[in-house]
Amino acid sequence: MKKKIDLNMPIGELVKIKDFLPPPEELMARGEKVKVTLYLKKANIDTLKNIAKQSHAKYQKIIRELVDSYVDHYARPIS
Repeated sequence: MKKKIDLNMPIGELVKIKDFLPPPEELMARGEKVKVTLYLKKANIDTLKNIAKQSHAKYQKIIRELVDSYVDHYARPIS
């Protein structure tokens, strides 16, 4: 009998990466803003709302700063 494959398990070895995102209290607004529409998982939004409530901040600002931090981390200089 063949071994069943669990599709929820990772393929290959797991590699731990450095956490580069700052905590919510260190996030600051910067630059011009553009309005976008985005669909996210409800569980993630609920988590961000809880973090925002604990930090006395707005969850939309936390999402904006998470995206900014991610882009800043992976941005490549234009040559």
